[in-house]
Formats: sequence, C-alpha cells, structure tokens
Amino acid sequence: MPHPDTLPPSSNAAHHGLTSLSDKVWPKEGFTRAPYWAYTNPEVYGLEQKKIFRGPNWHYVGLEAEVPEAGCYKSTYIGDQSVVLTRADDMSLSVVVNRCAHRGNMVAIEPFGKTKKLYCVYHAWSYTLKGDLSHAAFSQGLRGEGGLPKDFKLEDHGLQKLRVATLCGLVFATFSDETPPLEEWLGEVATGIKRVLKKPLKVLGYDTQRIHANWKAYHENPRDSYHANILHTFYGTFGLSRMSQESGMILEDAGRHVYFYTKAGTEKKSADYDSTSSQLRSHNDGLRLEDPSILKWTDEFNDGVSVQILTTYPGFVLHQIANSLATRQICTKGPGQTDLVWTYFGFADDDEEMTKRRLVQTNLAGSAGMISVEDAAVCEMMQHAMADAQEGESFIEMGGKDLDIKGSSKLSERAIRNFWNHYRLDTGL
Repeated sequence: MPHPDTLPPSSNAAHHGLTSLSDKVWPKEGFTRAPYWAYTNPEVYGLEQKKIFRGPNWHYVGLEAEVPEAGCYKSTYIGDQSVVLTRADDMSLSVVVNRCAHRGNMVAIEPFGKTKKLYCVYHAWSYTLKGDLSHAAFSQGLRGEGGLPKDFKLEDHGLQKLRVATLCGLVFATFSDETPPLEEWLGEVATGIKRVLKKPLKVLGYDTQRIHANWKAYHENPRDSYHANILHTFYGTFGLSRMSQESGMILEDAGRHVYFYTKAGTEKKSADYDSTSSQLRSHNDGLRLEDPSILKWTDEFNDGVSVQILTTYPGFVLHQIANSLATRQICTKGPGQTDLVWTYFGFADDDEEMTKRRLVQTNLAGSAGMISVEDAAVCEMMQHAMADAQEGESFIEMGGKDLDIKGSSKLSERAIRNFWNHYRLDTGL
C-alpha cells in the first residue's frame, strides 16, 4: 500500500508576514474580506493551532477500514500535532497524542502497523492501545539505586487521550470536552455523508501532495462551488459539472460545513449562460479524450448526482466525482505550506468491474488529477501573489454580503463568508 504519511518538511517553506500580529487589524467589512496577512503571519498560524486545531472542533483522522483488526494503528495529524488512531483488543477505537508522557518522544513512527502496545524506543515506556501506561523500564531501579519515585503510579502517566466519534466509517477526534456531539456539530451536512457512505468501506490507495500555500487557501477551494466550472477545463468541457446543470449547495445551520452537488446531463441553457461560457478559458469544445471510458459512470446512489463535494471545518473533504470516492485531509505544515492526504476507497462488496472503474477515475482527482491538479496550482499562485502580505485582502461578495445559508445557487461565496466568520470567532482576530 502506498505510503500515506505526510511529507518531510521542505527547505522551501515560506517565511512571509514576519511582522508582529499586534499591529494587524481586520478590515472593517468583516467576513466579506480576508486580509492576506492572515495567510502568512507566523503568529496567526500559532493562534490557529491553539484555537482551531486544539479547540472545540472535530477533526477527521481516518477510516475505520484503515484499522480493521485488533492491534491495528494509523499515525496521522491534527494541525501540527501527530496523533495515533488505534483499534484495541475489544475492537474499540482510540485516538491519542503521539507523544510519550516521559520525555516527549513519538510512540508510533510508521504510518500504519499492527502491534500489541505503543512503545517509546527512547526509554522503553510502553502503553496499551487505549493509551494507558503499562510499563516503565527500570522503574524500580537496579541494585537499590535509581528508579522512579516511590509515589510514581502508572495510571498517572498515560498518553493524552482525545474524544473519538464515528459516522458511516469516518473517524473524528477532538481535543476539547466542549465540542458538541459529532452529528449535532455536522448538522444538515451529515446528510451528505450518509448519502455517499452507505455501506462498509474498503481502502483502494493513497496520494499525498505538498502544496506550497497556507492551509486556508486550500480549505476555501472545495467550499467554493463558484470556481468549478470556471477553473476546471475537464468539468466544463466533458460535462461532469456545469453551471447550466441542476445543482445545489447545502450549509448546516451554523455555516461551518457545506456540500454541493451537480447532476450531469440536466443542462438548462440560457442566453446569459451561453454568453458567459463562450468567454471562459475552461470551456474548450476542441478537446477530445483519446480514451473516453473515464467518463463512464454508474448512478450508484440512484439520484443522478455526478459530483458531490463536502467540506467540514476546518480540514476535511469527502468527494464523489462520478464513481471516484475519496477523503481529503488537510495537514498544516507551517504558514506557507500544507500537506493534502487523499484516501481513495470503495465499498467492501464492490465487484471487480466497479473497483476497476473507481481506480481509473482516481485519475480525475489527486495530486496529478485531470481536475484537481489545478486547485493546488491556484493555491500556490495565490501564495506567491500575496508576497509579504503587508497589504491587500480578498473580496468575498459573490452572491451577497451576508451569512445567509439559504438558497441553492452555486454562484455564491456564502460558504466562504461563513468560514471566515467562524474562523474569526475561533481565533478572536
């Protein structure tokens, strides 16, 4: 199975926005603007780790199918923090901070494994798969000397444990006791998850890419249904997703999470659409596929939806693009770079033909996908354009200036306005 872990740190990481945060003021227009210093300032990045990633939010850490048996584990990240997802002997799931309680060393090094205990190679402290300390080497000393204090108790020195919740085979974790129950937190967007993840899952493979841009630039991207038919030549040219097709956007009541969908083959053209689409760089009737089989898809959910992109705050995406199914996990790697981990999957009862189709259609997405390669490129271009970010701000008024979650039009940035609203509430900026 390909290595799914995030990439090693890059020597080319951005070092912009080095001025103090104390002199930064958010634009008076509020959530309809995003100052470029918010994407580049190291102090902002540190605040995000504390208030967002270790705050009262749920974070995707993997699929239950990735730890299918007792003893299986997966190491991953929430923000900058390495964590471990484990399956204990009683088949329960745990998520613990990947940091020994003794001197702070990692207790899981490999991205995946199977073990009876989590073990620190530094001083041989070992833990159960639920994170309880079970042994500390030489705790009694040797020949009457050394050892740990007489009042030392194993139960006082376990790994830091996170709250865990699952939905339809997805595993989420949170550092906070204040985070509402998962389905309550997801709200209406849980419907989009249940629509796709209707059966037990099986993992098909992984792809990890480093994007030389701030994590927020990528997080905005799948929330932005407005760009899909403008940026992506493949979508518009070959008809998987067009503005002229039946579509919709659903935000949960608080506006934190969103999904949108499109139904291929439901074109309802109009004069204003024809006038606009004829001027789009992405609309190219001259392009042809040498092998058009990648466009063949089965309506396995019986609702005509050819594309559904679902995003939860602050770092998770679930996509259905034709019959390609995948999760995307945002892993922050400093103010100027982000790792994006793609996990491709199907259903456990898929036949060989469907599995082959899903694998072929993974070429639509991922780091070199015929659609999604453009998203990473745009994020990196944005980061370059922001330069030292001492001035400038995004203008976010497509579809209005408010947070109204109602309506179905994808020609709107209301999901992005809602993101910045929650971002400011979390960080206090």
